Amino acid sequence: MAAANCSLTVSRHLLDPKFDSYKLSLETLPIYTVDLDGAVAEVKLREDQYTLDHMCVFGMYNYLHCDRWYHDSVYYIDQHERVMHLDITLDTAISKPREVFRLSPEIKTCDSLVCASIHFTSPTWAALSDGSGKLYLLRTSKRGPNDIEKWEIMFQQKLGDPFVIVHSHSYVKESTHSIDVVLLKTEKDESNIRGSGFHSAVDWLTITCANNEGNKYEVSRHQTLHGKLAPHYAAVEQDGTGLMIASDKPFKFVQIDGKSIKEPEVEKMDTNQRKEPVYHWQQTDEDLTVNIQLPDNTTKQNIDFQLSPSHLQVGMKGEAAIVEGNLYSSVDHGLSKWTINDSSLEIILFKNNKAVTWPQLLIGDGRGEFIMDPDQASRINECLLNLVSEELNADPEKDKPPCNASELEECDRFPDDTASLTRFDANTLKATHVVNLSSHQYLFTAVVDPAEMPCFCLRHDVDALLWQPHQKEDNMWEHIGTFNALGYVQASKREKKFSTCAPNYSYAALCECFRRVFIYRQPTPVQSVLYNRKEARHVGQVAKQQVASLETNDPVLGFQATNERLFVLTRKHLFIIKVNADVSE
Repeated sequence: MAAANCSLTVSRHLLDPKFDSYKLSLETLPIYTVDLDGAVAEVKLREDQYTLDHMCVFGMYNYLHCDRWYHDSVYYIDQHERVMHLDITLDTAISKPREVFRLSPEIKTCDSLVCASIHFTSPTWAALSDGSGKLYLLRTSKRGPNDIEKWEIMFQQKLGDPFVIVHSHSYVKESTHSIDVVLLKTEKDESNIRGSGFHSAVDWLTITCANNEGNKYEVSRHQTLHGKLAPHYAAVEQDGTGLMIASDKPFKFVQIDGKSIKEPEVEKMDTNQRKEPVYHWQQTDEDLTVNIQLPDNTTKQNIDFQLSPSHLQVGMKGEAAIVEGNLYSSVDHGLSKWTINDSSLEIILFKNNKAVTWPQLLIGDGRGEFIMDPDQASRINECLLNLVSEELNADPEKDKPPCNASELEECDRFPDDTASLTRFDANTLKATHVVNLSSHQYLFTAVVDPAEMPCFCLRHDVDALLWQPHQKEDNMWEHIGTFNALGYVQASKREKKFSTCAPNYSYAALCECFRRVFIYRQPTPVQSVLYNRKEARHVGQVAKQQVASLETNDPVLGFQATNERLFVLTRKHLFIIKVNADVSE
């Protein structure tokens, strides 16, 4: 079955059409500096790592890791192979980072070493990569400021080429504990002759407890996807039933448990040999008309017709359904009706959401053919007339001359037409839902709730909208927050390296390669009365922009945000910027 083409539904009440701009605040932000006992284990790109993928995956890697299960808790890995932990309780009593785990010193002999990575799977589990291609699962117990328990290795295995961990999640299904881990790496591709010679590989591993004592874990499933470019986002659903990937180029499954997946052979058929559509359908702003061809002499008594607000099933009694599936959107099944005319079943469905154009009748069903009404086609053509011209700049004296591409700003540029957000099913390995992202720049990934999948932030017009993925069929991607004009603002930061936001959406932050950090706060009420003379209205809220400058000349290697603080990691220092005071998690 074909994947359902979906769209992201914006919550209008989270938008501010009257947002003016950010006001620069000169308020000083407290900055605390922690000297590191050992330098961060930075791994620079080698000469054979020259592609954009290598730069995105390894060159721009965030070496600072935030443990979202605990308040203001960050980790990094130093050059002595130590996993170091810093937990903040009081800004006036910041202690030195302490060692919680140590990797094997043999990793330094690896010729293809990449940056080590860590992801916190649950409050008591963590996934760790040593950068040489080895994966660890660690039982950490509770990781708090007073935690002194040793991290215990429950699983370790060499998995081939080096990788970084992008996501992991722990769950219990049928009384069995499993951990799903998503890995990302860049591999040589001999078939990619015209391109870079490399492709990105996403490995999706399910590691399951293999005994009753709970001390033996094994890989129960290993699935691999390939794509031409590194994905912006990859995360597994909470129960391991699906994987979501946001990327500029499509991904597809190529291996399962080490065995290649053979693509089904495409039957070459001429036009006369192609299968006839099972049904034809049309739509207006208010209703849909569906026509299904029936066997001769079919009567109303022979028809098995079932309709609910979200599901349609039509067939002959005692036989398999001719048409069955979930409707793209809900209908008023009380008003909907059906009749038989000359061996053709005609169904009229009334939309609950008027003026919503359906891209398909049934989700994932490609057996129907949409027939556009001539009046609809005429209206669409009229709408497109002002967008095209047979001549270049046909009339430059008009009030609105044609667009000049050389005048576009960076924030006006869009991703490729192939950019998409795709949900893959774990069992069928097929894409079930696809959202086209060609008009939305991907800005950053953020964790709002560690028990949920990570959020992603996209540019919509000039704003930056934060989206929370769910496992709900009717609300798979929820718009949960908006950072006004941030989509436009971030384009002016030419030296930007990292972007993030607070889990409570109170602010967004951008970090340059060196020294400077920009903070953009949500609008807050002002005590004094302000007046906007341009729009002749009183201003009750102001959004502040603040700039923090770090006392260092070293490049920034890591950047994380919590509700109260920003953490900035350089090679020898960890800077803590107090952004908000007394924010409850």
